[in-house]
Amino acid sequence: MSATRSSTGPELMLPGLREVYDAYVREAGALPALNGPLQAEVWASAQLGALEAAAPHAQGRRAALGDLIGCLRAAATPGARAFLRAIAAIGPVEGRRAAGRAADALAGVPAAPWEGSLGRVVPGQAWLIQEGPLDGDRLVCEFRYAGAGTAGMHALAVRLSYGGAPAEIVIVGDVPALMGAARQAMQAELCVVQPYDAAAAGARLRAALGGAEPLPEACYPALPLARHRLSLLP
Repeated sequence: MSATRSSTGPELMLPGLREVYDAYVREAGALPALNGPLQAEVWASAQLGALEAAAPHAQGRRAALGDLIGCLRAAATPGARAFLRAIAAIGPVEGRRAAGRAADALAGVPAAPWEGSLGRVVPGQAWLIQEGPLDGDRLVCEFRYAGAGTAGMHALAVRLSYGGAPAEIVIVGDVPALMGAARQAMQAELCVVQPYDAAAAGARLRAALGGAEPLPEACYPALPLARHRLSLLP
């Protein structure tokens, strides 16, 4: 696959997507104003998930990711720097180093206040929620930002359909509310909630999300962030 260079932008592997990359750069302008690292990571995950969902194959996804990183570096805006830092922290593994180098090249561009917290999370408790034999399992894995205490608590919640295929991937910002609702449902005998081994949860979810089969469309926005969080589980 050959690359082409425009007089108005970086060399691109997929020049037909230049308008798409430009749209990502514009949208990233709102990124530094988000409240914290979780909101930034969720935003970045949604953009990267959309890119993956639209890619016809892995080679196309890698090419588009490389093009996006180049366009963000060329834009040299605070939003572009923040997006590059997010890609370097939680994006696809094959693009993290390039995104980090591109962000380093923008040392003179103002950094978002939460930039240093991106991706710096530690796992906590894991839970299994079973709502019925035909509904599959929902695995909930808690995480906290290093040094942030309960203020940085969030969870990855993945529903596995009967047979183990992912049916839903959600990043939960209010974990106490989620678990409180689950326990109320358990008291009403609508579901079963029990602690689950974090290593077992990680193994099941990595297998479910690492398959070759396309996922339901609704799973893609949280997919990059889910992969990052699962990589941290034992």
